[in-house]
Amino acid sequence: MKNVVWTGTWVAERLGVELVGDERLSDLLGLALRRNPRRAHLLVSNVLGKHVPQSPSVVYGHGFALGRRVRELLGAEDAGAAVVLGYAETATGLGHCVADGVGLAPYLHSTRRPVPGVDTAGGFEESHSHATSHLLLPENPALLAGAGPLVLVDDEFSTGNTVLNTIRDLHARYPRDRYVVVALVDLRSAADLGRLAEFATEIGARVDLVAAARGTVNLPEGVLEKGQALVAEHETTEATRTTENTKTTEPADNRPGHPGAARVELGWPRGLPDGGRHGFTPGQRIRLDAALPAMAARVAEALPEGARRVLVLGFEELMYAPLRLARELEQVVSAEVRYSTTTRSPVLALDDPGYAIRTRLVFPAHDDPDDGPGERYAYNVAGAGFDAVVAVVDSAADTPALYAPDGLLVQLAEHTPSVLLAVVPSYVPARPSAERPSMLPEPLRGPAFSSYAPDEVGWLLQDLSDVTLEAPTEEREEAIQSGGAHYAESLPVEYQPSPQYQELFQTALGTSAARIAQAVGAVTELVLAERSPHPVLVSLARAGTPVGVLMRRWAQHRHGLDLPHYAVSIVRGRGIDANALRWLAAHHDPADVVFVDGWTGKGAITRELTEAIREFEAAEGVTGFDPEIAVLADPGSCVRTYGTREDFLIPSACLNSTVSGLISRTVLRSDLVGEYDFHGAKFYRELAGSDVSVDFLDAVAAHFPDVADAACAQAKELLATDRTPTWEGWAAVERISEEYEIHDVNLVKPGVGETTRVLLRRVPWKILARAGAGTDLDHVRLLAQQRGVPVEEVDELPYTCVGLIHPKYTRGATGADGKAVTV
Repeated sequence: MKNVVWTGTWVAERLGVELVGDERLSDLLGLALRRNPRRAHLLVSNVLGKHVPQSPSVVYGHGFALGRRVRELLGAEDAGAAVVLGYAETATGLGHCVADGVGLAPYLHSTRRPVPGVDTAGGFEESHSHATSHLLLPENPALLAGAGPLVLVDDEFSTGNTVLNTIRDLHARYPRDRYVVVALVDLRSAADLGRLAEFATEIGARVDLVAAARGTVNLPEGVLEKGQALVAEHETTEATRTTENTKTTEPADNRPGHPGAARVELGWPRGLPDGGRHGFTPGQRIRLDAALPAMAARVAEALPEGARRVLVLGFEELMYAPLRLARELEQVVSAEVRYSTTTRSPVLALDDPGYAIRTRLVFPAHDDPDDGPGERYAYNVAGAGFDAVVAVVDSAADTPALYAPDGLLVQLAEHTPSVLLAVVPSYVPARPSAERPSMLPEPLRGPAFSSYAPDEVGWLLQDLSDVTLEAPTEEREEAIQSGGAHYAESLPVEYQPSPQYQELFQTALGTSAARIAQAVGAVTELVLAERSPHPVLVSLARAGTPVGVLMRRWAQHRHGLDLPHYAVSIVRGRGIDANALRWLAAHHDPADVVFVDGWTGKGAITRELTEAIREFEAAEGVTGFDPEIAVLADPGSCVRTYGTREDFLIPSACLNSTVSGLISRTVLRSDLVGEYDFHGAKFYRELAGSDVSVDFLDAVAAHFPDVADAACAQAKELLATDRTPTWEGWAAVERISEEYEIHDVNLVKPGVGETTRVLLRRVPWKILARAGAGTDLDHVRLLAQQRGVPVEEVDELPYTCVGLIHPKYTRGATGADGKAVTV
């Protein structure tokens, strides 16, 4: 077996530096020397993707694995509330990968690039660095203000000064109970080992540390002076000789006016941040995931034929986007793909196998840095035998200095036959204005809000759990019909089903779960075939939310897709939550958004959504939202995208919050919901003992393998069918409204689902049931009996049943059978 020389040998032998600790340390780290008045030696990571070109899968895998360890440490609930903070410039990509491993954690990294118009949310000093000042510039000021754990990520943890400076600054502004420090290597000395615990006691918070490897660096006395002398002795001769002797090719001339740079248009998604400088949300990560295959394909197509070794070279703080692009490219090309980035850090280059930095390219800064012009560096690129280098920069760095005779592109062209340039648009948050003074918050997720798992749905709502909103059903009905209040301004008292009714629900679920599973599969397959290969599911809270979760589960089960899913509020007569649409447009391509509901009745919400989207796009100048709803059942023939048009019992209609993640109906009231707030809802934590939300999902999803073939065949048949809406249901509702002298279609609630909701929330007058309707109406008959509401059988009814609300309701009214109408 060939012996591999440790890339720290040269420094260790000359300075007496010792690296002691885990066996993995020598694999993870090498040593080099740098120009720095505070610390002469440099720990060079072999898996960070900064100074040493490495497989992108290896780089990503190390960060992701650390994130998984953090998730295990915190537990699912705390991990769902965590925020991850990475350090510029070296750990910006590592922090991103850790956030991915944690799960649904938003990410922010510090920056050394001030951005006009973006307020600073904090800052700190990195005392041993060549560029000490860090800024925190989150787009959403609330990002750092939450009470959940803060996860701080750096490449190494040595003295702990940087982390302590960060926590001290942030804790004074945004105190919290828990912090987790993450590093590839923990290299604290014996003297520093107790500082973290002492500091945690001082601020009254828990501080944990997660590292891939542990050890110490033993530095002999006078090492700084010896190191500086070695740098002075070797820098000029060795760097010059290395650069001159490692030219491998003649410059290519494939960019007009400048050798060696052919531009590749990535097709970067509009409005997607280039990284975590201003924050990067889980939804944005999902959007990047969806776009990566096409971007990597464009790069692969531009590579020279026969390329065997390719480097994707990122740019300073821009580490994550090039890393993900490189990792995707690694999957689709036969060439060996490596990844690294340029840096501000000046390091001595020596062509010795026992030294970590073999070659160095020096070029002028090309991003108009705040600290003025200066040198920048790319290490271990020259002489590495790359057949192509893909330089990835953000648009702020796409300046004339990049193409100058001594610029990065020309320098690269001297050492590789092909240089490609990919430019990612620099993301700059919109400046707050008087019209929209604050940023919208991130979605609420379980278990803090709802009993669904955090990855199943994000609620674009505000939590009104502490507000008393419930009113007796009779009072609500009187106020609604008199015009004194809108139905969305209050909530009905949550109906608590009797044991008999709960048993009926379980029976109905047992008999209909497979039928629902097939409809879920069919509608999901339709969406994937006709709407988007990577749809963003947006369910209409709350009836649509269980269906959205099931569609997401189907996409995972059948296609391995991890689809984003959000729940938003839509209110009849008031439209969809415009702030939720703004959030979606900022985080996803509107063309990928698919609105989801449980079923159609007469089609009122379908019409409401169409009009609301039209008004929103006209007002905001945002286009691309498709207002057509995808539903499980479309008995009213109101939409084209459905799983079935049969009107059958969907058990989730039988209950209220206890089958919908313990979330109330949505609320829109001017004293609670401001112009720039999401609509509100309550989380009924106290009903956890009666919650069957996850039971319902699991019971249906358990049938996915059994119905997969039938669902796909059904979808194929639907694709070949004319599914133009006939609005048959709307015509029937108008006829019933006149026939029963109601004269208000809003008081006619067609279909099993809508009838059930009338019995649970409103003051019903009577129920119309299609003659011969069977067990699908058992729960309706039970509820009607409990509430003294007559059930009238009707021939030629297009629905299984219809619920009627009396148009002349007054307090103390009676049902048609003379019984008092009560809950």
